[in-house]
This record gives sequence, C-alpha cells and structure tokens, in this order.
Amino acid sequence: MPETSTKDSAVQGLDALELQPRRGTAERGPAEVARGIWAATWPKLAAVALVLLAWQAVVWSGWRSEWVFPGPDRVLPTLFHEITTPEFWEAVRVTMRRAFIGFALALAVGVVIGLAVSQFKPLRVAIGSLITGLQTMPSIVWFPFAMLLYGISESAIMFVIVLGAAPSIAGGLTSGIDYVSPSLLRAGQVMGLRGVQRYRLLIIPAALPMFVTGLKQGWAFAWRSLMAGELLVIINQQNSIGWALSQARQLNDAERLLSYIIIVLAIGIVIDVFFNWADRSLRRRWGITR
Repeated sequence: MPETSTKDSAVQGLDALELQPRRGTAERGPAEVARGIWAATWPKLAAVALVLLAWQAVVWSGWRSEWVFPGPDRVLPTLFHEITTPEFWEAVRVTMRRAFIGFALALAVGVVIGLAVSQFKPLRVAIGSLITGLQTMPSIVWFPFAMLLYGISESAIMFVIVLGAAPSIAGGLTSGIDYVSPSLLRAGQVMGLRGVQRYRLLIIPAALPMFVTGLKQGWAFAWRSLMAGELLVIINQQNSIGWALSQARQLNDAERLLSYIIIVLAIGIVIDVFFNWADRSLRRRWGITR
C-alpha cells in the first residue's frame, strides 16, 4: 500500500478515537442559549452588588476618611467619566498591547520548553524543579535585574512577563502530555504516527484541556507582572494603566486611583471568562462534560 494511503488510513482511524467530538447532541435553541447566558451572568451580578454594598457599609462605618477611602457613590461617577476620555483608551491600548505581546512571547517560550521537557527525560530531571521554582517566585523580584539588563524600557517589562508566565505555560503543557491516555498512544503507534504528525494529530489535541489551564495560569502571572512593571518602570511618562495608577497615587486622588483598580479587575475578569469558555468548549468537545 502506498505511503500516502497509509497516512490517510491513520488519520481516519484517529477520527474514530475519543479525540473527535461526541455526536448526537441536539443544537441548542435561542431560549436555551439565553438561559445559559443568564445562568452564567446572574451570580457575577449578584457578587458585584454584594461587593458594592459591603464597600459602602465600610465607608459608612467611618473606618477611614472619605478623602482616603471614598465610597462607590463617588468612585463610580469618576470611573464613568474616565472611560469617556481619549486618554483612558490610550492607556488601555498601551497596556493591552504590552500584555498580548508579552503573553505571546511567553507562550512561544513555554511551548518550546514544555515540549522539550516532556520529550526528553534527562531534561525533565535537570530543569523540572527549576520550572516549579520559577512559578513560585514573585515577579517583582525580577524587576531590579531586568532594569539592570535593559534599563528603563519595555524590554525590561517583557523580560519579567516572560519569566512570570512561561513556566506556568510549560508546566501546563507538560502535565497535559503526561496525562494523555496510554491507549491513545498505543493506537497512534499502531497506526504509524511518528514525529511531528504524532504530536499534531494525537498528543497536542489530547493535552489541550490541561494546556488551557496552564495558559490561564500563565495569563494571570503575565497580567500581574505587567501591572507591577508599569508601576515600577515609567517609560518617558508613557500613558498606561499603571502610569495612571501611579499618577493618581502621587496626586492623592483616591477616586481616580480606585477607578483604575476597578478597571484592572474588570479586564482580569473578562480574560478569565474567555479562558473559562475555552476550557468548557474543549471539555465538551472531548466528551468530558456536557
């Protein structure tokens, strides 16, 4: 049998494995979709309402002066005013550009390291504990060294983002590959999958659910590293969320300071919702959950 025919048979054989989505589930109608969106949204809205009530209660208790710790009745109008200004959107654009570039670099580094560690056992013995150790290090520890290497520049911020996020991404990919079912590996071996094709058609798809968890954790480290970097590494007073936070602190503008803290929290929640959606989609695709 020709080689191309053998490869086609292997791919068709993989289609019969659990890597393919489970069939027979009816498409959800608009009403069911709406119920699903509401079921996912109302707990978050309830949590926001509880936080606002608790926040206002603390302010009413007189724990701190309202000039230092203003309530939502003063912070929210400032927040709504900020999001209508072009300076705010420029700050968001600069920060998110740094976040996505840094995370993309960390993703590339983490995938290379994760694949190498999972493939070569001596390498895992050599640097496996080092990867875990890097995950536990606070990102702010790296900034003095990063500024010594790169000066006051975006390269210093990117350096720390990569060091903060890449170990989590590499660990997630390695764990995902480790937990690929042995029966799938044996089936792939019988069908003649080797090298890149084995990873592309078998191992990487099977490892995706756990890899997404590593990506989510990696993003959390990247986002925290970026916020710390923008507060410490002020690049020619370039507008960014971190720079706006620093300016509000220097001016003792508590309303604006808390407004940008809420913005940082909101961006983190939006990204978390995206990763949760991706995780649920993958688990549903592989038949792990409904």
